[in-house]
Amino acid sequence: MTRLTRADLDALPNYVPGRNVADLARELGIAEAIKLASNEVPYGPLPGVVEAVTEAVSSVHRYPDMGVVRLREVIGERFGVDPARVVTGCGSVALAEILAKSTCLPGDEIVYSWRSFEAYPIIAAGGGATSVRVPNTAGHGHDLSAMTGAITDQTRMVFVCNPNNPTGTALRKAELDRFLDSVPSDVLVVLDEAYREFVTDPEVPDALETYGDRHNVVVLRTMSKAWGLAGLRMGYLVAQPEVAATIRKVVTPFSTSTVAQAAALAALEQEDEVRRRCSLVVAERSRLTEALRKLSIDVPESQANFVWLPLGDRTAAFAAACENRGVIVRGFQPEGVRVTVGTPEENDLFLAAAEAALNS
Repeated sequence: MTRLTRADLDALPNYVPGRNVADLARELGIAEAIKLASNEVPYGPLPGVVEAVTEAVSSVHRYPDMGVVRLREVIGERFGVDPARVVTGCGSVALAEILAKSTCLPGDEIVYSWRSFEAYPIIAAGGGATSVRVPNTAGHGHDLSAMTGAITDQTRMVFVCNPNNPTGTALRKAELDRFLDSVPSDVLVVLDEAYREFVTDPEVPDALETYGDRHNVVVLRTMSKAWGLAGLRMGYLVAQPEVAATIRKVVTPFSTSTVAQAAALAALEQEDEVRRRCSLVVAERSRLTEALRKLSIDVPESQANFVWLPLGDRTAAFAAACENRGVIVRGFQPEGVRVTVGTPEENDLFLAAAEAALNS
């Protein structure tokens, strides 16, 4: 039979979403399971978002504003950048795909740390680019010196996930300064800050403030996490005008829906509430980290809304044991387990499951 798809994609792993909680609850015969696998914030939509979405639904028979003019203006005002430098998309992962499409031809290279965001190899392979994976440091973070050494004449783009998903580790300003100074000017550096709102370490820079004016830097953000719009898929990036203009040429037309635009505008009016919710997450993150370390797990310091358990060969068994107790976590076999910070009650259930898993 004639093959209709690319043979090289057979070896590409599927992106793994968090398991459905209702399915697990039915399997276990319990009233409710909890999901701490997808880095969602557990406090519901921000005030005003549901109302904005409800109103926007009445016009879904019309195409959305393809230029996303008002939302780009608001984002530009919030960060002090020209709206012409802002591009929106269907989540930051879709924008990462567009960046690869905009920079790479087949055979060009994309460099990234590994383990990092699991979509990076999918993005690279989907565009025919070559992945160059640079192993994480012993502290579960980016090895920027090794990443610099991995850049070749074929490298077109570098992803730097800060804080890093799934390990939660973060790069500080001095090391990022050295790295960006060492990257050739014709290589695009994508600073992926999906978890920026949860950062509390003052030495971890806000990339928009610190590096936003560098000609070969793109700052990638999402509204899926702290802003509570995971189900509506809203991301944005800030780049130099000529880069942003090129990216807009290849963005899927009308991919930022009317409903997503309305929700994002409503959410951006709730910055104080976002800060309050992030402070709750940060407090629980500290509690989880301390409790897990008491269980003899060497949890690295996280600057995101999740914690990393470097369990090695115990990863699959630990994740399965947690699921058997109704708690869904995200295992990355054979490196470790990522656990989203939930409500205090959810975190207590996870800690009980973790202790039982480790003692079994």
